[in-house]
Amino acid sequence: MIKPRIPVRPIGLTPLRPIRSSLSINQQISSIRQSSSKSTDSTKPNSSSRLSSTFFLSHQRQLLNKSNSPIIRSISTTSIRNLSIPSKSFNSKYPVISIIIRLGLSSILGLIVLTSVILFHDAFTYSERHVDRVPCNPLSLKPRLGGKKNLPILEVNLDDEEDDIKKSMNKKPRLVIIGGGWGSVALLQSLNPHSYNVTLISPQTYFAFTPLLPSACVGTVEPRSLVEPLRKIIARVRGHYLMASAVDIDMAERLLEVEVPKDGGEGTMRCYVPYDKLVIACGSTTNNHGVKGLEHCYQLKTVPDAQAIRRKVMNNLELASLPTTTPEERKRLLSFVVCGGGPTGVEFAAELADMMAEDVLKYFPKLLSNEVKVTVVQSRDHILNTYSEKISQYAEQRFARNDVDVVINARVQEVFPDKVILSIKDPKDKDAKPSSKEIEAGFVLWSTGIAMQPFTQRLVNLLPNQFHSKAVEVDNYLRVQGAPQGTVYALGDAATVKNDLINDLYGLWDKFDANKDGSLDYEEWQAMVKHIKKHYPLASKYFVKMRDVFDEFDGNKDERLSLNEVASMFLGLSKKVTSYPATAQVASQQGKYLGGMFSKLSKQHKTLEENGIENLSDDAYYHPFDYLHLGSLAYIGNSAVFDYDGFSLAGGLLAMYAWRSIYWSEQTSMRTRMLLMLDWVKRGIFGRDLSKF
Repeated sequence: MIKPRIPVRPIGLTPLRPIRSSLSINQQISSIRQSSSKSTDSTKPNSSSRLSSTFFLSHQRQLLNKSNSPIIRSISTTSIRNLSIPSKSFNSKYPVISIIIRLGLSSILGLIVLTSVILFHDAFTYSERHVDRVPCNPLSLKPRLGGKKNLPILEVNLDDEEDDIKKSMNKKPRLVIIGGGWGSVALLQSLNPHSYNVTLISPQTYFAFTPLLPSACVGTVEPRSLVEPLRKIIARVRGHYLMASAVDIDMAERLLEVEVPKDGGEGTMRCYVPYDKLVIACGSTTNNHGVKGLEHCYQLKTVPDAQAIRRKVMNNLELASLPTTTPEERKRLLSFVVCGGGPTGVEFAAELADMMAEDVLKYFPKLLSNEVKVTVVQSRDHILNTYSEKISQYAEQRFARNDVDVVINARVQEVFPDKVILSIKDPKDKDAKPSSKEIEAGFVLWSTGIAMQPFTQRLVNLLPNQFHSKAVEVDNYLRVQGAPQGTVYALGDAATVKNDLINDLYGLWDKFDANKDGSLDYEEWQAMVKHIKKHYPLASKYFVKMRDVFDEFDGNKDERLSLNEVASMFLGLSKKVTSYPATAQVASQQGKYLGGMFSKLSKQHKTLEENGIENLSDDAYYHPFDYLHLGSLAYIGNSAVFDYDGFSLAGGLLAMYAWRSIYWSEQTSMRTRMLLMLDWVKRGIFGRDLSKF
């Protein structure tokens, strides 16, 4: 029997609606299933349900594959996690070799990155730049004439109108700084930018780190590692640098006379530089003490001095190595005499002895090592006499082990091209006549004391009540005594702080004798001491125990001090109080002090100008200068000494590295720090450079 065919119509195959991209895949599939189930009858066979589910499952797989989301991401993550160079099996089998391979690959990758950065930097650095139509004031090209000597007045600089910032600086007060040493650099680094129209005047175009000049004399460090261009330093305050030397001053018209080179440096001419505030930081020169023959000596205050000493030392060594040199001449060539037992002389002698023992012995004939002689001549009982006695004795013992002769209580009478004549006192018999001693010398370094620069001497001659023989006298605010108030300052080796309380006796007496009974009781005395400590910092340490000082000068024990008793106290105090030492540390702190004081004054410049106040007294808004001693350092041959307020430290390599760390941190820029570090590393690996230029 043939069964009739039953027509089968499609079950649930309704047209699919477009899938909205804003819905997720699971939401789209769910909506499709719901629409499909609504279009089918409740009495559908099971086969139709399976067909529908099968269809949508396959469609879901296509959508998942097209979206490339969870499955592919999990596969990719797993593959990356399993990636290992070298492979894990190799790492487990050869762990040491795997570490070496990884270090090598890391180094190669680092070099590639570093090279790429350098090339990228060079691509944007070494490019051609064209500057056209730079604005320039006509007065900068042809200055007007004026002043008492009718000289050109440099009131406008070549770059005063380069940009808007430079134009705005022309309206600021003129701050002129003479010298490019420690005080000047500290002042520029602490001064608020855009506060003053700054001009720096110095014959040298660089700042030199002078404490390491002895190391540059023997090749331990290179001179280029110790200098920083002054133009880079002054760029911080958008100032100007003028290569010139100060020669005279007109304080009435506020004109500084300078000497500048011309005609390619073969000639000179003079001109004026106007100022509102002038800072004298030109340093000092070496004191000759009236000794004859100093033209045969070398000094060590500048980089050219260090270069000349290096050439002379290497020339003597090379001449002494020639077979044609006689034994007498060889002995003279290898005799090095250092006149002065201070830090500079001691450090140079130590560096020279180190070079002879570590480098000359390796590369020069061994005969020279027996002939080399280094002698330090000191006029006092000990070398480094400004340090503690413990450090002086340690340095002398160290020199004795390094075959450096120390001649104490000796003064140089005369210097000849081939010898030095000494006058030696007997410390045990002060009445005995000094004995004479002659030392052969192929090289003589003169490093004894300081004296005034010619410009400082000229300033002292112009001002009244200036009697110091080595520097210009300033008050506790570093103002030059006798100059118009608030216009001329001095610091560093060019200045000495004057603390003559006896001149201010009557003013102090009238101020603190409150009841006007002609005497000071203890309460009035305490008020006076408090004032002295604030305005005379140098004398403050002598009034730490006020009661003891009061009782000492209270002659009749009536608990009161008369005017004569206070005068006797001030006279005794003036003999005890000494000025600050002529060191880089003092100059640097004084420069920072002036930078802070000038910056504070500049903030009120507009207010003072509107009220017609031209020169505000510095003591009305700022405190006097107070020096904070941070200790003294000295290198004495692969070892160093440190002295701070009675605490002394002397040691070997550990102290030497501490000395290096302090000097490294005191550099003016990261550039000089990097160069200095490289020099020390090169010296440790390859030794000193023994060539002569």
